[in-house]
Amino acid sequence: MTTTSLTLTSRDGFEFGAVRIEPTGARLAGLILVQEIFGINSHMLDAGRRFAAEGYEVLIPSMFDRQKPGFVREDHSPEAITEGGGYARANGLENAMADIDACIDALERPVFITGFCYGGSIAYLAACQLSGLAAASAFYGSLLPAFKDSEPRCPVIAHFGRDDAHIPMEGVEAFIATRNDVPVHVYEAGHGFARQNSDDHHAASDALAFQRTLDLFSTTVR
Repeated sequence: MTTTSLTLTSRDGFEFGAVRIEPTGARLAGLILVQEIFGINSHMLDAGRRFAAEGYEVLIPSMFDRQKPGFVREDHSPEAITEGGGYARANGLENAMADIDACIDALERPVFITGFCYGGSIAYLAACQLSGLAAASAFYGSLLPAFKDSEPRCPVIAHFGRDDAHIPMEGVEAFIATRNDVPVHVYEAGHGFARQNSDDHHAASDALAFQRTLDLFSTTVR
């Protein structure tokens, strides 16, 4: 597979970076992969290659370029969380949606979206607010309970860990009660269970959530 860096232009004219990972074989569809608060780090690149191996042309936008171009943290220390979380809040949801919109335009249809943590929240909101997405899979997005009144425009599934210290189950249950149009899968795992090569990784939950995501996308692409 081929990995390249490129520059995209948001709807407000702002230029931001992105990484494109192209599959080795036949292209099945386009996929926007939205980062955690730590930028396009090794976990995001590994996740992108994982989807590319399944035939997806993956586009990973650098979401905080308005705050700190090229921001990347490999650690998940309190300092890294504070820095990345600060950039997420400063960037805001409007800028995030504008950048995802540019990613949709940069990919040949059909286009799917997925994301982890912050990226899971952005993926869900994009499915509710933007046109051009075929389906979305949101991994442990902490803002989904706050977005429970937002109706998706395309098929969406959501994944949460029952032992997630960052997302109380009360919020997940409120989301489930409100959004009966969104299948929600709860795993016996904590936050970041799909973060391979880390202490947070829960292999069984990761494998199941990944397969459910592929199943959603493959069903939709038909």
